Amino acid sequence: NTADEARIVAESSKFYPLGNRGMFTSRQGIGVEDYTLKANDETLVVILIEDIIAVENLDEILTVENIDVFFVASSDLAQSMWLINGENHPKVVKIIDDSISKILDAGKIAGFHVVDSDVEDYVSKGVKFISTSVEQWIEKGAKNFLDRCKNPV
Repeated sequence: NTADEARIVAESSKFYPLGNRGMFTSRQGIGVEDYTLKANDETLVVILIEDIIAVENLDEILTVENIDVFFVASSDLAQSMWLINGENHPKVVKIIDDSISKILDAGKIAGFHVVDSDVEDYVSKGVKFISTSVEQWIEKGAKNFLDRCKNPV
């Protein structure tokens, strides 16, 4: 929700000199020369903009170093605006779009959760980090398969 909280996430995700992540090395680091530097280069740090408070503080949050993706979380954002299940409410959509624009204008990477009907829209807006639920494609594929079983060509 704040730049200070975002800074804590970034610093906790990176080893010295970029942060203060604990020095315990997983098996991926055993025998790797300069593991902490390699890990710093390869660790993806994603923060969620999931509360209207974070939106209000977005300009300041965007100044925090070592955050790779600023992910706008629509359902949680809507809930924080007292619009339960309101991720498609016009007020929420405007805030989402404004936030994505602000992230991109700052030269940062925007993230968003898309569905089949809006993926092209958000990609064309410049969102580069995409998440989705696989259920919609599994359901569509299963329906297509069953239709083909019932009506063979």
